[in-house]
Amino acid sequence: MTENIKQLLDSLRLRGMSACLESTLTLAQQQGMAIEDVLIELLQAEHRDQQERNLANRLKRAKLPWNWTIDTFPFTRQPGVNKTQIMGLAKLAFIERSENLIFIGKPGTGKSGIAMGLLRLALLNGYRGKFYNAQDMLNELYASLADRTTSRLLKTLASYDCVVIDELGYLTLTTEQINIFFKFIDMRYRKKSTIITTNLDFEAWYDVFKQKELVDAMLDRFKHYCTIIPIQGPSLRAPIEEKTKTTKKTKTLEVSNE
Repeated sequence: MTENIKQLLDSLRLRGMSACLESTLTLAQQQGMAIEDVLIELLQAEHRDQQERNLANRLKRAKLPWNWTIDTFPFTRQPGVNKTQIMGLAKLAFIERSENLIFIGKPGTGKSGIAMGLLRLALLNGYRGKFYNAQDMLNELYASLADRTTSRLLKTLASYDCVVIDELGYLTLTTEQINIFFKFIDMRYRKKSTIITTNLDFEAWYDVFKQKELVDAMLDRFKHYCTIIPIQGPSLRAPIEEKTKTTKKTKTLEVSNE
């Protein structure tokens, strides 16, 4: 009978219940558990299993390049970041309100790390999201024109609760890419949250996207329902690079002395 039940659970893809069926039934026999208690144990196991698998799928589809978190961000090394403000954002109310975030700062100041940390936190809390390098995203949108899947791709991207667009800088863009990107922003406006990291002030966006009226409309949507966070601090890479140079120099001197 137990084997029959297990086969049925496997065929129904109830993996959590199947995995703990034998141990739960054994415990029920030993302790004289009521049928209701047995069902609760099995259903709770299935619920946990589905939650874990859903989280794994969200993390996989988000394609985060690094396992960075808000908890591991080096706030003490970056005075240009207001820790209180970031921890406030970590409550994820901006996603509930469909607000945007824009981090502006020089390379290495921690923009990408914070953006990834917030996206990872959103995924852990049940939201669906995606991480994109800006150029890669625009290239993917452009490629979709060839097989006429642009509408489907835009619909998919527009459905994510949170999308991170990283390194929006001096990109190589065609007119088609610019127009599709604006369409993407327009579809998410006041419906879903978008996080952008960039090393460009807003005035420089005109040089990247070229079309003044389109940039005006894009910035109007971005700045409305948006938190803009400038980061004017040192590069977090600099100390590590300097330490590496010092170590190499020391090793060279030791070899010379030998």
